[in-house]
Amino acid sequence: MSYRNWIIIATLVFSIGLLLGLVTPTEALEDLIPLEEYGEMLSPLPQSDFFLFILFNNIFALLLSFSLSPLLLVVPMLSLAANGWVLAFIGGWVAEQESLGFLLAGVLPHGVFELPALIMAQAAALSFGAAVIVAVFQKEKRPLVLPSMRQNARYLGIALLLLVPAAIIETYVTPLLL
Repeated sequence: MSYRNWIIIATLVFSIGLLLGLVTPTEALEDLIPLEEYGEMLSPLPQSDFFLFILFNNIFALLLSFSLSPLLLVVPMLSLAANGWVLAFIGGWVAEQESLGFLLAGVLPHGVFELPALIMAQAAALSFGAAVIVAVFQKEKRPLVLPSMRQNARYLGIALLLLVPAAIIETYVTPLLL
Protein backbone atom coordinates (compact mmCIF):
# COMPACT_ATOMS: atom_id res chain seq x y z
CA MET A 1 0.00 0.00 0.00
CA SER A 2 1.30 3.47 -0.80
CA TYR A 3 2.29 6.00 1.84
CA ARG A 4 -0.50 8.26 0.54
CA ASN A 5 -3.06 5.62 1.52
CA TRP A 6 -1.50 5.37 4.99
CA ILE A 7 -1.83 9.17 5.30
CA ILE A 8 -5.53 8.83 4.48
CA ILE A 9 -5.98 6.04 7.04
CA ALA A 10 -4.09 8.01 9.71
CA THR A 11 -6.21 11.09 8.99
CA LEU A 12 -9.42 9.04 9.25
CA VAL A 13 -8.41 7.50 12.59
CA PHE A 14 -7.44 10.95 13.93
CA SER A 15 -10.79 12.30 12.67
CA ILE A 16 -12.68 9.52 14.45
CA GLY A 17 -10.89 10.54 17.64
CA LEU A 18 -11.90 14.16 17.00
CA LEU A 19 -15.54 13.15 16.55
CA LEU A 20 -15.50 11.09 19.73
CA GLY A 21 -13.97 14.02 21.59
CA LEU A 22 -16.68 16.33 20.31
CA VAL A 23 -19.49 14.09 21.56
CA THR A 24 -17.93 13.42 24.98
CA PRO A 25 -19.64 15.59 27.60
CA THR A 26 -17.17 18.19 28.88
CA GLU A 27 -18.61 17.93 32.41
CA ALA A 28 -16.53 14.78 32.81
CA LEU A 29 -13.32 16.78 32.38
CA GLU A 30 -13.24 18.23 35.88
CA ASP A 31 -13.35 14.70 37.31
CA LEU A 32 -10.64 13.37 35.00
CA ILE A 33 -7.98 16.07 34.85
CA PRO A 34 -7.38 18.95 37.23
CA LEU A 35 -6.23 21.25 34.40
CA GLU A 36 -5.39 24.16 36.67
CA GLU A 37 -3.01 21.95 38.67
CA TYR A 38 -1.36 20.67 35.47
CA GLY A 39 -0.83 24.20 34.22
CA GLU A 40 0.55 25.33 37.59
CA MET A 41 2.97 22.40 37.57
CA LEU A 42 4.45 23.41 34.18
CA SER A 43 4.29 27.19 34.56
CA PRO A 44 7.35 27.56 36.85
CA LEU A 45 9.55 25.98 34.17
CA PRO A 46 11.81 28.42 32.32
CA GLN A 47 10.79 28.77 28.68
CA SER A 48 13.87 26.91 27.44
CA ASP A 49 13.05 23.95 29.71
CA PHE A 50 9.41 24.07 28.63
CA PHE A 51 10.53 24.05 24.98
CA LEU A 52 12.72 20.98 25.61
CA PHE A 53 9.93 19.27 27.56
CA ILE A 54 7.45 19.74 24.72
CA LEU A 55 9.92 18.81 21.99
CA PHE A 56 11.32 15.68 23.62
CA ASN A 57 7.93 14.51 24.85
CA ASN A 58 6.56 14.69 21.29
CA ILE A 59 9.68 13.11 19.76
CA PHE A 60 9.62 10.28 22.30
CA ALA A 61 5.93 9.60 21.64
CA LEU A 62 6.43 9.37 17.87
CA LEU A 63 9.56 7.23 18.12
CA LEU A 64 7.86 4.89 20.58
CA SER A 65 4.83 4.56 18.32
CA PHE A 66 7.02 3.81 15.29
CA SER A 67 9.04 1.24 17.24
CA LEU A 68 5.99 -0.53 18.61
CA SER A 69 3.95 -0.39 15.40
CA PRO A 70 4.67 -4.02 14.45
CA LEU A 71 2.58 -5.05 17.47
CA LEU A 72 -0.63 -5.22 15.44
CA LEU A 73 -0.53 -1.45 14.72
CA VAL A 74 -2.15 -0.83 18.11
CA VAL A 75 0.10 1.99 19.33
CA PRO A 76 -0.14 4.25 16.25
CA MET A 77 -3.90 3.69 15.98
CA LEU A 78 -4.43 4.49 19.67
CA SER A 79 -2.11 7.49 19.44
CA LEU A 80 -4.04 8.95 16.51
CA ALA A 81 -7.45 8.37 18.07
CA ALA A 82 -6.34 9.57 21.51
CA ASN A 83 -4.72 12.74 20.16
CA GLY A 84 -7.84 13.53 18.14
CA TRP A 85 -10.04 12.86 21.17
CA VAL A 86 -7.94 15.01 23.50
CA LEU A 87 -7.79 17.88 21.00
CA ALA A 88 -11.56 17.93 20.53
CA PHE A 89 -12.47 17.21 24.15
CA ILE A 90 -10.09 19.72 25.75
CA GLY A 91 -10.73 22.13 22.87
CA GLY A 92 -14.46 21.99 23.50
CA TRP A 93 -13.93 22.66 27.18
CA VAL A 94 -11.55 25.58 26.50
CA ALA A 95 -13.98 27.06 23.96
CA GLU A 96 -16.75 26.84 26.58
CA GLN A 97 -14.62 28.37 29.34
CA GLU A 98 -12.95 31.07 27.22
CA SER A 99 -13.94 31.42 23.55
CA LEU A 100 -13.40 29.82 20.17
CA GLY A 101 -10.94 32.59 19.32
CA PHE A 102 -8.91 31.80 22.45
CA LEU A 103 -8.85 28.11 21.49
CA LEU A 104 -7.77 28.85 17.94
CA ALA A 105 -5.04 31.25 19.10
CA GLY A 106 -3.75 28.55 21.42
CA VAL A 107 -3.81 25.67 18.95
CA LEU A 108 -3.50 26.89 15.35
CA PRO A 109 -0.05 28.52 15.34
CA HIS A 110 1.83 25.43 16.48
CA GLY A 111 -0.84 22.98 15.30
CA VAL A 112 -0.05 23.90 11.70
CA PHE A 113 3.24 22.04 12.22
CA GLU A 114 2.38 19.56 14.97
CA LEU A 115 -0.75 17.96 13.49
CA PRO A 116 0.84 17.21 10.09
CA ALA A 117 3.87 15.85 11.97
CA LEU A 118 1.60 13.55 13.99
CA ILE A 119 -0.28 12.34 10.90
CA MET A 120 2.92 11.84 8.87
CA ALA A 121 4.74 9.98 11.65
CA GLN A 122 1.80 7.74 12.47
CA ALA A 123 1.23 6.97 8.78
CA ALA A 124 4.90 5.93 8.59
CA ALA A 125 4.44 3.82 11.72
CA LEU A 126 1.34 2.15 10.28
CA SER A 127 3.10 1.47 6.98
CA PHE A 128 6.20 0.01 8.65
CA GLY A 129 4.18 -2.00 11.16
CA ALA A 130 2.00 -3.46 8.42
CA ALA A 131 5.09 -4.45 6.40
CA VAL A 132 6.51 -6.29 9.42
CA ILE A 133 3.21 -8.03 10.17
CA VAL A 134 2.83 -9.16 6.56
CA ALA A 135 6.45 -10.38 6.53
CA VAL A 136 5.82 -12.52 9.60
CA PHE A 137 3.10 -14.45 7.76
CA GLN A 138 4.42 -14.31 4.20
CA LYS A 139 8.01 -15.41 3.88
CA GLU A 140 8.37 -13.95 0.37
CA LYS A 141 7.63 -10.46 1.77
CA ARG A 142 10.47 -10.50 4.32
CA PRO A 143 13.02 -8.84 2.01
CA LEU A 144 10.67 -5.82 1.85
CA VAL A 145 10.88 -5.04 5.59
CA LEU A 146 14.25 -3.24 5.53
CA PRO A 147 13.37 -1.03 2.52
CA SER A 148 10.04 -0.25 4.20
CA MET A 149 11.81 0.69 7.41
CA ARG A 150 14.23 2.97 5.52
CA GLN A 151 11.49 4.71 3.53
CA ASN A 152 9.21 5.16 6.52
CA ALA A 153 12.12 6.34 8.68
CA ARG A 154 12.56 9.18 6.16
CA TYR A 155 8.92 10.21 6.59
CA LEU A 156 9.35 9.91 10.35
CA GLY A 157 12.44 12.12 10.16
CA ILE A 158 10.52 14.82 8.29
CA ALA A 159 7.76 14.63 10.92
CA LEU A 160 10.31 14.93 13.74
CA LEU A 161 11.79 18.02 12.08
CA LEU A 162 8.32 19.59 11.98
CA LEU A 163 8.13 19.22 15.75
CA VAL A 164 10.94 21.77 16.21
CA PRO A 165 9.05 24.81 14.85
CA ALA A 166 5.90 23.51 16.57
CA ALA A 167 7.65 23.47 19.95
CA ILE A 168 9.25 26.88 19.34
CA ILE A 169 5.87 28.41 18.47
CA GLU A 170 4.09 26.65 21.36
CA THR A 171 6.72 27.86 23.82
CA TYR A 172 7.45 31.40 22.67
CA VAL A 173 4.55 32.58 20.45
CA THR A 174 1.42 30.96 21.88
CA PRO A 175 1.80 32.55 25.34
CA LEU A 176 1.98 35.96 23.66
CA LEU A 177 -1.23 35.25 21.76
CA LEU A 178 -3.06 34.09 24.84
